[in-house]
Amino acid sequence: MGTWIRTGRAAAASVLACAVLLVVQQAWFFGGWGGAEVSTFVTDASYVPLALVFTVLGARVALSKRQEPRTRRAWQVITVAFGCQLAAHCAWFVQNHVLHVTGYPLTADYCFLLFSPLMFAGLLMLPGQYRRRRDRQRLALDALIVGAGGFIAIWYLLLGPILHATGLTRWERLFTAALPIGDLLLVLAMSTALLRRHQPEAPAPVRLLAGAIALTVTADVSYSWIQLNGGFTGGSWVDLLWLAGCFLLVLAADQQYRRPRNAAPRRADRNVVFILPYAAGIAAYLLIAEQSSHLPLNPYGGMILGSAVLTLLVMARQMHALRDNREMAVTDGLTGLANRTLLTERLEQLARRPIRPGRHTAIMLIDLDRFKPINDTFGHEAGDAVLVAAAAALRSVVRSGDLAGRLGGDEFAVLVQDLPDRETAGVVAARLLEALRTPVIFGEHVLMVEASIGVVVRDDPHASGETLLMQADTALYAVKRAGRGRYEYYSTVMDTRAREAELRQAVANDELVVYFQPAVALATGEIRGVEALVRWNHPARGLLGPGEFIDLAEETGAVVPLGAWVLRAACREAAGWRAESPGAEALRLSVNLSPKQVAQADLVQTVEAILTETGFPADRLTLEITESVILQPDPLTIGRLEALRDLGIELAVDDFGTGYSALSYLRRLPVTILKIDRSFVTGIADDAEARSVCEAVVHLGEAFRMTVVAEGIETPDQAAALIDMGCGVGQGFYFYRPLPPPEATAVIRRQFSAVVGS
Repeated sequence: MGTWIRTGRAAAASVLACAVLLVVQQAWFFGGWGGAEVSTFVTDASYVPLALVFTVLGARVALSKRQEPRTRRAWQVITVAFGCQLAAHCAWFVQNHVLHVTGYPLTADYCFLLFSPLMFAGLLMLPGQYRRRRDRQRLALDALIVGAGGFIAIWYLLLGPILHATGLTRWERLFTAALPIGDLLLVLAMSTALLRRHQPEAPAPVRLLAGAIALTVTADVSYSWIQLNGGFTGGSWVDLLWLAGCFLLVLAADQQYRRPRNAAPRRADRNVVFILPYAAGIAAYLLIAEQSSHLPLNPYGGMILGSAVLTLLVMARQMHALRDNREMAVTDGLTGLANRTLLTERLEQLARRPIRPGRHTAIMLIDLDRFKPINDTFGHEAGDAVLVAAAAALRSVVRSGDLAGRLGGDEFAVLVQDLPDRETAGVVAARLLEALRTPVIFGEHVLMVEASIGVVVRDDPHASGETLLMQADTALYAVKRAGRGRYEYYSTVMDTRAREAELRQAVANDELVVYFQPAVALATGEIRGVEALVRWNHPARGLLGPGEFIDLAEETGAVVPLGAWVLRAACREAAGWRAESPGAEALRLSVNLSPKQVAQADLVQTVEAILTETGFPADRLTLEITESVILQPDPLTIGRLEALRDLGIELAVDDFGTGYSALSYLRRLPVTILKIDRSFVTGIADDAEARSVCEAVVHLGEAFRMTVVAEGIETPDQAAALIDMGCGVGQGFYFYRPLPPPEATAVIRRQFSAVVGS
């Protein structure tokens, strides 16, 4: 069962089966089929598969590496609680319908009792948003208010009657009282889990758990009340609540497993959760009023009424204070506009809404031109006056349903909704530009400012709020480069330009790093050379492989300075190996040349200058070119490649066989190495056709008197097959992955120091 349930389809099928089972049971109940005894049997039997499924699904979450450690630990405890529920339902069915055991409490009752403290602990262990001490204190107070309201209700309905009930032994009385106390713990845990707003809202699994607990507690209280006032009969309406709670536990476990480890935060609508403490207080006073309705108005009735009114007034005052705090938290103190927090929240709301025809949303990023000279010349007070005037100008244009805010400094943002078409966004932007040109009077000075605006009209339903803001910023950047004082729509072309600028800046800022993948002699495993492979250590996105940026570099021409940087860095590193390990003189270094580099008129001079600068010998360097270079080489290209060969540099055709190679040009070009693409190597160990094709390529290289190097070797069988074909050199994950410079240095030292020592 555990293995079967790990697959997505199996889990979905089990959830669907539980839903069908619940519907069938309720149809059986409302249909009144089979009489009371059969109805009880069907109801008690329905619990077992539901409990089995939510226990297995809970175990799947508890063991899953997809969950963060704190979530996994919490669900481990919750799964134990689920297991107690499963044991309780199985024991209940066996005791009532197989063994016909009577008495109280039985094994099932003890298992039901264990569920509450375990579930209480598991819910409190669930990770929540980081909170200050003051926030934790407020959370504790809110949870205690809910708990106090629940205690009053449970005392009135159960604990009081239990303490005064006759015919119970002391143990039976304590055990019976422990059940509602366990429910009270669940109420406390549920309110805590909801009020602390996980990441930063209570996600779907937590809300489902809270719903299950609410149904379970309601059913438990109803069950205990019925027991105290006449006796409970299985198969009644209370079972419908318990079964519905079990099904919500199934959904909660399934949703938690499907939830991404780092789910994108979403703004929560906390209205329902926010009123939990107030609802609990009001409910408690209603119970007090009902219980004390027989008391005389003077003095008890008046005191209770006055206390209730006073509490309600305090609640109302607190709600006003919280609303004021909220406004302060999302309002810019200088301009009175929305601040970055509110703008970000509203952007995320907009990003989650479906795009409707004829209802366009535009995001405008506004930057004041020549604001810094005003600040520097006339002081910060003048700058503040300009910012306040700019805020007033935005208010004069923006409609009541839209939002204008200040992101910080002299940067503003406007969110405009329900526009009939894209062009209307330009009309709004033009009106904003005109309003922002209004002179600002500061003392004896007249301050003139203008603005630049980047406009993005939302057309991608999957774009996040952060993405939309970045696109508006890209459009704003384009405006500033084009001369300021105007607006511009975002386009993907701008994005390419911005990424090109970012990539060129990465070269200038030394954000690139060269990894090295060794190529080995297939027969012995000895390292014969290393291939230099570039990576981008992006400050925001982490380490990026070449697939993330090389195509962009080729498209924009940024590959030329990037390629020169890679060649220089690789030669410098390899020259260091030669100096530190005397046995490494024979090591070859391979570096890729892009088609745009080969087309550069100064290619030979650039390579020669780098070799001179780094001290790496030309006869140990291999430059790899792609098939697109050899397909139709012009005389100038052939001349440059021959000049590189005359320096002593070897030339290799990389990824041979992936394009449309012209064999005649292999004879004309000064190429001495043929690198077989990984697509030919995959499958050669067990596919006769793939093996034949690969062997043909190897023999082709031999026919042209070239050294053949196989790429992408991942298994020993592939290596053995290549040896049988006559291929002597290869590289791939089976031997080495691309290594960062420190690891590559260690590998080189280890091999060539051993060679020298021997």
